[in-house]
Amino acid sequence: MRLANIVRGLAIVSALIIGRTGAVAATAPYPVVRPNMAFHFPADHGAHPDYRTEWWYVTGWLRTGDGRDLGFQVTFFRVRPAVDPDNPSRFAPRQILFAHAGLSDPSVGHLLHGERSARAGFGLAEARIGDADVHIRDWRLRRLPNGDFTSEVVAPDFRYSLTFHGTQPVMLQGDAGYSRKGPDPAQASHYYSLPHLTVSGTVTRHGKTEPVTGTAWLDREWSSSYLGGNAVGWDWTGLNLDDGGALMAFRIRGKDGRTTWAGGSLRRRDGRIVVLARGDVTFTPLRTWRSPRTGGVYPVAQRLKVRLPEGPRTFLLTPLFPDQELDGRRAGLPAYWEGAVRTQGGRGYLELTGYAAALRM
Repeated sequence: MRLANIVRGLAIVSALIIGRTGAVAATAPYPVVRPNMAFHFPADHGAHPDYRTEWWYVTGWLRTGDGRDLGFQVTFFRVRPAVDPDNPSRFAPRQILFAHAGLSDPSVGHLLHGERSARAGFGLAEARIGDADVHIRDWRLRRLPNGDFTSEVVAPDFRYSLTFHGTQPVMLQGDAGYSRKGPDPAQASHYYSLPHLTVSGTVTRHGKTEPVTGTAWLDREWSSSYLGGNAVGWDWTGLNLDDGGALMAFRIRGKDGRTTWAGGSLRRRDGRIVVLARGDVTFTPLRTWRSPRTGGVYPVAQRLKVRLPEGPRTFLLTPLFPDQELDGRRAGLPAYWEGAVRTQGGRGYLELTGYAAALRM
């Protein structure tokens, strides 16, 4: 489930660009996400520019040579504004790209992060069709001919160059990749994951570069309609389990804080997948943390309960440390919590959106 929690900022920036270029709103609708779409790889690793929004999202745990644990995330977003496709101007913002990256280091005690944004084209930014290759200036995520993914990020307080090697097949989420997000069938995304990626590379801080290894999770989603009018945000987690299994679970929250929709998938160690329906997923807050910057109160420790055919299973999600909020407001983007978490028998990431301010997408 990804992080389109920047959509409010995307709308603001898109409106500004459209106003400056004189682009006219398009009358053609965005494609509707529907079930029974056949996925084709490597093409579906690449961009789907007709859809309104899309993202490539990687999270994971790293270990340094001296045994310290770090968390990281990098997300590239592609957005198609409502621009007339027949507008002849080279400056019309037909596609806009954004990226967020973060590094979680317990010795620092708060999230280190950076952002990038640009309209596609002019050699500055592009999301390739046909295979994964998206970049904004010196930030990049791409798939190599051997099937590995690589990412390079240069932020004010850190930089990293990481390679992700697949160990498991693609995990289609929801109904064969059709992932509902609300009561309206159009409130959905095409969604797949690549869990249990092995990671190697380097992290640089304060002029010192050190090698790292680890495990990561890659999510891919594209959609034209995501949240219903009553929804304000979501809780999402992706967990790489020690036995080789993988769990994704999410809930959409309404204005009253209650769950309006939920779902997920558990891939067992033998590869069998259990699809989790709306009533099979329960998030229960155990501990909250209040941001001194935004005032948002985030349930950073939670009990996740999933109902399986053999009975319920519970996962206690505990953060690497509490202050893993990514505050993008200076760039006109929302604030949200995106943090490394531990659970019994696994590790992963927890994403909490709409707690500092409601999302719109």
